[in-house]
Amino acid sequence: MNQRNPAISKGIDWSLIGIYLLLVVIGLTAIFAVTYKEGDPIIQSFFRFKTDYSKQFYFFCLGTLIGFFILLTDSKFFAATANLGYALGIFMLLLVFPFHSPIKGTESIIKLGAFNFQPAELCKIFVALALAKYLSRPETDFTKTRAQLIAAGIALFPAALTLLQSETGLALVYFSFFIVMYREGLPSVILLIGIAVTALVVATIVIEPDTLAIALTVLAALLIYIFRRQIKRRRQILTTIIFLWVLCVGLQRFAVPYAFKNVLQKHQVERIYDLFGKDNPYLDKSAELTTEELKKKKESGTSYNVRQSKIAIGSGRIFGKGILNATQTRYDFVPEQRTDFIFCTVGEGFGFAGSFVLLGLYLILLFRIVTIAERQRSTFSRSYAYGVAAVFFFHIAINIAMTVGLAPVIGIPLPFVSYGGTSLLTFTILLFILIRLDADRQMVLR
Repeated sequence: MNQRNPAISKGIDWSLIGIYLLLVVIGLTAIFAVTYKEGDPIIQSFFRFKTDYSKQFYFFCLGTLIGFFILLTDSKFFAATANLGYALGIFMLLLVFPFHSPIKGTESIIKLGAFNFQPAELCKIFVALALAKYLSRPETDFTKTRAQLIAAGIALFPAALTLLQSETGLALVYFSFFIVMYREGLPSVILLIGIAVTALVVATIVIEPDTLAIALTVLAALLIYIFRRQIKRRRQILTTIIFLWVLCVGLQRFAVPYAFKNVLQKHQVERIYDLFGKDNPYLDKSAELTTEELKKKKESGTSYNVRQSKIAIGSGRIFGKGILNATQTRYDFVPEQRTDFIFCTVGEGFGFAGSFVLLGLYLILLFRIVTIAERQRSTFSRSYAYGVAAVFFFHIAINIAMTVGLAPVIGIPLPFVSYGGTSLLTFTILLFILIRLDADRQMVLR
């Protein structure tokens, strides 16, 4: 009786590999559905390396091969080389500045012949490993502020470099690593402050500045009234409330406008205001636009993209129009329907049923990863697993939300489904390292 090689199969979570294969097949099918040209021989075109779906197929084969070698690698290797890998990731990000090729508004891509390489994508692997390595060190006391700042720096330094490369979407992904820090003991108050700042930014957009300033003042006065008895005994409460009020008004009056004018690009600010149905107050209004120019601007803006995406998803109804019968996505009514907006391709081609299956697979994937994380004996393996779950969750939630108009269009791929070689390889490597670490979950790594 034949037996599988125990060096490869022992302890492997085959359910994760099965979900991975299903998601890649869905992605290849969706990419094929929107890029296939009538009359092309289907089988032969998969091996020409000239079509998007053939390129994605080759990257899938390459990713599977890399995954196989990862499964053969000793788990200690990933902990031992985590810091070296992080240094390599930062080095690649720095190489982007002198050698990048501007493509579709981003300066984060290096062209290598016929290939486009995006270090900011690949660097997520190194950050996940380096953060897990730091958190698992015996000398790391994560209750101390110094340790928390170092961990935040590990995640945010590549985010800052990515932001300088005009790649805001990927830069925001690095903030998902705060979920890992929260699991390992980051005070919840820090997350609450982050949520409060986000809410304040949204309020700055949807509420008039003077009205918001009055609301913040009323809120501060209300807090002083609520804590009036404690204030007599603890004057620091009053000081804290006043400080928070000054901070909030400062963010509203100065920090947010400065970021919108000088940090974010015009099209990014436009996308944020489009989401809330507001006119961008930071546009140059010195020149009046004609009716035709306004119409052209509206049809080329992000509101047009999202509107066409919603039409595509809605037109799929229950069971979809079929692989090659979709109209919105096959005839390019939806921009980037093979990359950032590929979910609407699934929605139109496979309908509600297909979208439900895709979302179900993602939920099972995330649930399985968290379950695997909690059964690890090693802090390194647990932290890495939560890093993978956080990155996947951010990509899935934001990508799908932006295609249905619930989040700004920031341009991040859907894991294993969106077209993109670097993206597919990154997600594949992230997942297979997790599978390898889980296979050795009885081992304590540092």
